[in-house]
Amino acid sequence: MAVLERAVAAAREVVDGGRGAGMTHAWLFTGPPGAGREDAARAFAAALLCPDGGCGHCDNCHQVFIGSHPDLEHVRPEGLSYGVRQARELILRAAGAPTQGRWRVMLFEGGERLTEGAANALLKAIEEPPPRTVWLLCAPSADDLLVTIRSRCRVVTLVIPSTRAVADVLAEREGVPPAMASFAARAAQGDLVRARQLALDEGVRQRREAVLAIPASLTGVAECIAAAERLVKTAEEEAAAATATLNEAETAELRKLYGEGSTGKGLGRGLVRGGAGALKELEDRQKSRATRIKRDTLDAALLELAGFYRDVLAMQLGAGVELANDDHRYDLDRLARASTPEETLLRIEAIMRCRERLEANVNPQMAVEAMTLALRSPRQSLALV
Repeated sequence: MAVLERAVAAAREVVDGGRGAGMTHAWLFTGPPGAGREDAARAFAAALLCPDGGCGHCDNCHQVFIGSHPDLEHVRPEGLSYGVRQARELILRAAGAPTQGRWRVMLFEGGERLTEGAANALLKAIEEPPPRTVWLLCAPSADDLLVTIRSRCRVVTLVIPSTRAVADVLAEREGVPPAMASFAARAAQGDLVRARQLALDEGVRQRREAVLAIPASLTGVAECIAAAERLVKTAEEEAAAATATLNEAETAELRKLYGEGSTGKGLGRGLVRGGAGALKELEDRQKSRATRIKRDTLDAALLELAGFYRDVLAMQLGAGVELANDDHRYDLDRLARASTPEETLLRIEAIMRCRERLEANVNPQMAVEAMTLALRSPRQSLALV
């Protein structure tokens, strides 16, 4: 993007002792899932830290992309939220001068997970950072951050790439066969990360098939409850699988740090004296991370469902758009003929309402059950809202 290219040139001017008009100390990268906001922020960071403006081949660029550059602090919130204490620790790390004389870059993914207290704690650091420190925040929308923070950032709004562009990337970078690349890009609706998963992981494709089978399975109340239970259970299993190995390694490392398994008097008491609190804190973080993964897995399934009904609506209205689920055209056509556009809109609204409830910490089983019942009888559920 031209604005980022001008900023990189201005940043180089600042390093050389110039004024550097066009470079600012805080940036906010926004865009829907698949728009590549984190990738864009990382590429911008590489351009700031590379003497050649982001050549993509030097040690600086390589270190940025593998996450080992000493002047890049890359934060990925793992839990449900990012709190005040974490924010204050981050501010301390941001206070250091760049070790290589260019920039100190603070790249923060998931800005929407900042609690209000954490956002207020970061505000002063973002407003008046140390010299040569730049903040790169990422969030789906500028509205996801406090107005006081977003007003101090230059906003870069990204859009979802085309299906063809995503398919080309899969074919060229991953060696995915053209037919599979086209399917994955279309099914992912332009989300490159999701498209890569669909193209390379049979398990992901199977889970997608299970989700897209839900609309046809909602023939009765019992079937609605069963479908909701399957969705929630699948999310729980994915969260457990994704965290089990990591949790074990983290816990073992902490116990070792406090002397468990060591020999000699006093060493084994470390875990009892100082480590018990640390272990409890670690367990709380692990639970929060598992809950986040579970919620993200459920949300991905809900977006798959929303995409299915979006295709139904497109067929009902005769819209000449690409169908994300064209491989399920028979199911789409059958539901399009058996319902009205108004009912389809009510079903999409039920899915969005479920997403909002999950974000508000409503019990997942209850929220998903309410949704599946609404998908079965959208007009009846409208009277209950």
